[in-house]
Amino acid sequence: MDLGPHAAFIIASYAIVTIVMVGLVAWLILDGRRQQRILDDLEARGVHRRSRGADVAR
Repeated sequence: MDLGPHAAFIIASYAIVTIVMVGLVAWLILDGRRQQRILDDLEARGVHRRSRGADVAR
């Protein structure tokens, strides 16, 4: 595959985008786990979400 005289720029651009995307996905996964731990801790303390429904005893 011949990318011409701009091959270094093209390859660097794809590499940077790949690194950024992997970083964002990792951040989302780690933040989701952190948020779930916070919710679990709150529910363990007796704080419940309003979205659970009206049929849940309080």
